[in-house]
Amino acid sequence: MLDIKFDLTKEPKEKPQGPLGFGKIFTDHMFIMNYTEGKGWHDPRVEPYHEISLEPSAMVFHYGQEMFEGLKAYRGDDGKAFLFRPDMNAKRAIRSNERLCIPTIPEEDFVQAIKAVVNVDRDWIPTEPGTSLYIRPFIIATDPILGVAPSKTYLFIIILSPSGAYYSSGLAPVGIWIEDDYVRAVRGGLGYAKTGGNYAASLAAQVKAHDDGYEQVLWLDGVERKYIEEVGSMNIFFKIDGKIVTPMLSGSILPGITRDSVITLCKDWGYEVEERLISVDELLDAQKSGKLEEVFGTGTAAVISPVGKLRFGNEVMVIGDGTIGEVSQKLYDTVTGIQTGAIPDERGWRVEVN
Repeated sequence: MLDIKFDLTKEPKEKPQGPLGFGKIFTDHMFIMNYTEGKGWHDPRVEPYHEISLEPSAMVFHYGQEMFEGLKAYRGDDGKAFLFRPDMNAKRAIRSNERLCIPTIPEEDFVQAIKAVVNVDRDWIPTEPGTSLYIRPFIIATDPILGVAPSKTYLFIIILSPSGAYYSSGLAPVGIWIEDDYVRAVRGGLGYAKTGGNYAASLAAQVKAHDDGYEQVLWLDGVERKYIEEVGSMNIFFKIDGKIVTPMLSGSILPGITRDSVITLCKDWGYEVEERLISVDELLDAQKSGKLEEVFGTGTAAVISPVGKLRFGNEVMVIGDGTIGEVSQKLYDTVTGIQTGAIPDERGWRVEVN
């Protein structure tokens, strides 16, 4: 167990009023812990949110040795604060760290650190429908050396941001651009790790998609360039002829916590769920035959995001009647209901902060 020191602010910020947006406002405090080779992780503390100072030669700037996670805290009707499956984030963080040669943090320490800073800033958790306290844990390499090797020093930091819906359109179906030029990840690379390089690799295609009126990019596999992988900020699901189909985890797709939750719920509800290869040609054929019934994304930030159209080359696949589908709506209501306590948690996914 971490021996966390607390240095609380004497100048608390004014709480935000009105629409929150996503990831633009930050709370009073942050968690910080240092790593030094030979000493391990040390000096865990919660202190006032502040700028950090790094050498221009810090390795994170030059070689991208860093990882991050994302999860949320919710306020219950009884005023208690809750997290959603934080153990899954801790496990995924360990896998990312191992891939990036960053020292791992024990699962229990990772969750304890999150609970500690959320508990201090629990008054920042918004209560309006669709809002939450977004939690961003991250680790950066700090050695001031321009040699290509794993760093010997790191910072583990957690910051908090009261946030509204990830998409300004809320649950209105979004348009997705299937990218047929750039590649984001390949098997054996960093696709399954949550690291900034994956997101930097997505920006050129993201700009291209936005310029054509689409909200997000759906990536194809990097080898054959024909199999669906994931959207830039979420995993993707299709309801095809009554079955729930999603790309299998092959090493180039982020194993999403919401993805795992959705698969569990759909199986509980009696749907046949397939995790397998899905080609663009299969989607085109399913759409033309009327079997492509729903498309939706899953992720911590958006939770469930219905998809209204998919573009591939000169083909535009319009999904359904332009409104959120039945399964998408039920999943959104169920996942957010469990997260906020409106629906009983039968699986122990909801974890109290205390």
